Amino acid sequence: MGMPAEKSMNFGPSAKRLIGRLRPDRALVIFVILLGAISVVLSVLGPKVLGNATNIIFEGVISAQLPEGATKQDVIDGLIAAGNTQQAEMVQGMNLNPGHGIDFNALMIVLGIVLLLYVVSSVFMWLQGYVLNGITQRTVLRLRRDVEDKIHRLPLSYFDKQPRGELLSRVTNDIDNISQSLQQTLSQLLTSLLTVVGILIMMFWISPLLAVIAIIAVPLTLGITVVIAKRSQKLFVAQWTHTGTLNAQIEEGYTGHALVKVFGRHKEVEARFDAKNQELYQASFGAQFISGIIMPATMFVGNLVYVGIAVVGGLMVANGSLRLGDVQAFIQYSRQFTQPLSQLGSMANLLQSGVASAERVFELLDAEEQSADPVPASSPQHGTGRLAFENVSFRYDPEKPLIDDLSLVAEPGQTVAIVGPTGAGKTTLVNLIMRFYEPGGGRITLDGIDTQQMTRDDLRGRTGMVLQDTWLFGGTIRDNIAYGRPEASEEEILDAARAAYVDRFVHTLPDGYDTVLDDEGGNVSAGEKQLITIARAFLAKPSVLILDEATSSVDTRTELLVQRAMSALRKDRTSFVIAHRLSTIRDADLILVMESGAIVEQGTHDELLAARGAYARLYEAQFAAPVDSDDAAA
Repeated sequence: MGMPAEKSMNFGPSAKRLIGRLRPDRALVIFVILLGAISVVLSVLGPKVLGNATNIIFEGVISAQLPEGATKQDVIDGLIAAGNTQQAEMVQGMNLNPGHGIDFNALMIVLGIVLLLYVVSSVFMWLQGYVLNGITQRTVLRLRRDVEDKIHRLPLSYFDKQPRGELLSRVTNDIDNISQSLQQTLSQLLTSLLTVVGILIMMFWISPLLAVIAIIAVPLTLGITVVIAKRSQKLFVAQWTHTGTLNAQIEEGYTGHALVKVFGRHKEVEARFDAKNQELYQASFGAQFISGIIMPATMFVGNLVYVGIAVVGGLMVANGSLRLGDVQAFIQYSRQFTQPLSQLGSMANLLQSGVASAERVFELLDAEEQSADPVPASSPQHGTGRLAFENVSFRYDPEKPLIDDLSLVAEPGQTVAIVGPTGAGKTTLVNLIMRFYEPGGGRITLDGIDTQQMTRDDLRGRTGMVLQDTWLFGGTIRDNIAYGRPEASEEEILDAARAAYVDRFVHTLPDGYDTVLDDEGGNVSAGEKQLITIARAFLAKPSVLILDEATSSVDTRTELLVQRAMSALRKDRTSFVIAHRLSTIRDADLILVMESGAIVEQGTHDELLAARGAYARLYEAQFAAPVDSDDAAA
């Protein structure tokens, strides 16, 4: 439930949207492009200048073998007279100085220029990478912040439909993969594209004919990349989908580890894990294998082009239309030209993987949010805690009725108990009070103000809640209690602890209130964890207190102590108690009996027993049935 479908992703729009998140740093992006362009220009000039060094050496060796004082034309005429026409054509394209050897001064100047070009190019390349790294990390930081903010704007219904492991995978694994993909591809992508453009310009400058031969590699490389990328894209989407599913399964298995052991289902859990792990392996292997074909294929195309350039270039040197140094430079350019094309191909798998993760994160960012708080918002002037349901209707599923036309009033200081069979709608009432879900009809008011006209923070700040499932975080017992009101003083924290009888067991622990709990509260008992959460709610001093089976994990003696504490604390505070154990709500001011989303009975404990209705049947089911069984056995 809630799993994304393994379908082919629309790569273009998702990639465009991901790149669009760089927009806040667009000035620095332009600066990075400028740095990259300068670095590439200097790097591309290197082979051409180095080709001049080759010409100086080669032509110096030839000049040393010629008679001093002869002119270049004399040498050409002599070769023609001797019948060496081809050699005469080659000499025609040279700058000869007969009788003189290699000009080492000119050679050192050329080599110095080449060294300077490469050093400055490297400095600009390093600076480009440094700035781009900052851009990438800030982009991912903003993305994480947006996801965190989005999670707080999502309705509870979204989390009800999403496995926690799947959601965590999007927030952690997918964002980390986006960061890695951007980091590894943006710099190379930019440099490779600029290098291709710069090298093309230099190749056409040296020889248009050889440049045309080199350009043949472009459509072949792009065609290979597109064909292979389309096949691997579905596998990358499946890879990250299976990763999220596997994380959800692992989280579920570890959370319920004790239960798995109790029922001896570890083999079944292992089998499910192995099956899903195998699916992830197959998708990951297929994606990496298919996308990994791109670089060898493009390198093969590059080698074919290299052979063609070497053959044609040699012929052009032989007929004097091109100098040897220019051919050497062109061969270097052909290697540099195919290298960025191969890099672009090898980056395809990283880009596909990153964009696949980006789409999963964008699905989270695009999820429907809860309705916005009203502006301006209303707020009760006096927090007495009078809560009223006025003809409230609600359904989780539009096709399945749950609550229809429900009305009730909880007066300040009242303890209202809600009882009924499972699925009657007891917890749904709490969800509506807290605005975890919005009513489908009618309204709920707190001290005369419609809760939908209040901000959620204001409403929930006036409401304290203790659930059946306790929640503690990694920290001290003092920190966990203070979570209810962080600005509370030490004395207020201790008062809340004493009221909830936390103080009774804290002093038996080695570090007292400074005892550090793990995130599951494993070093205290279930009942003690519940007392800590009750103390947290008491410290918040809410107008409305909601206890959803809050005493279910507390022993009988502690339960009586908590009931006494609650009696003292409910003055000027409306208390809602959801309970299955009817013994815990005998002293409630008002008991509501719910069935199928409707209140079928209401009154005090004694009144409802006397009425011999639904409440009496529930009461007898809990207390009379064991007696009848004993009588029958006797």
